[in-house]
Amino acid sequence: MNNNVMANLFSDLDRSGPIPLYFQVEQRIEKAIVDGALPAGARLENEVALGERLNLSRPTIRRAIQDLVDKGLLVRRRGIGTQVVHGRVTRGLELTSLFDDLHKGEKKPTTTLLSYAVDKANETVADRLGVSLGSQVLHIKRLRIADGVPVAVLENWLPEHFLDITEGDLARSGLYELLRGRGVTIRVAKQKIGARTANTAEAELLDIDRGTALLTMERAAFDNSGVGIEYGSHYYRPDLYSFEVTLVEK
Repeated sequence: MNNNVMANLFSDLDRSGPIPLYFQVEQRIEKAIVDGALPAGARLENEVALGERLNLSRPTIRRAIQDLVDKGLLVRRRGIGTQVVHGRVTRGLELTSLFDDLHKGEKKPTTTLLSYAVDKANETVADRLGVSLGSQVLHIKRLRIADGVPVAVLENWLPEHFLDITEGDLARSGLYELLRGRGVTIRVAKQKIGARTANTAEAELLDIDRGTALLTMERAAFDNSGVGIEYGSHYYRPDLYSFEVTLVEK
């Protein structure tokens, strides 16, 4: 964090008033992020150094930082420290892809293709796609990154008429964007949202600690004829991503 920004942020802390100091620190950092004084990617000092600079206890700084992490404004990255992000991506429960959502949120999505193979459909995949057990399917696994920060791991299976989708295609575009370009119209999907904790490999991919909570989503999507188009099993960092639903009384 720039020393001038630091001086301006905390020059008027009220150390004797009724407002908790952690809340004052949190509010000032949040305002600096919203106003652009702390841009995306800016790093904050570690808790000890920041506490010493402000003459505040480490628990006070830790609580302020954690509240901002929970809001999706800061992210902790192993080996790097605490950085500013643009905020959490929120997906409404509609037929969009993460690639689409990131673009709408004015974030820069990039993709690392983790695996790409032609497999045989197991019982789960065959059931979800409505294809024969053992039939050929395209199996892909991708790491989705937003503004340089890993957000989700996406694993998908597609029926054999999509085997010609290439690794290059997947590196350049979102899956649903590719399907739309082929004239595919997805009309309906069955989706299940859940949560679990990250294992060692998942934590490594998402740059988080083992045991951190993950948001999970399974989806089977179909075209207007009821033909299975794709089945996906995804997991997301909940500090950077959430689902939103509107409920209407009937």
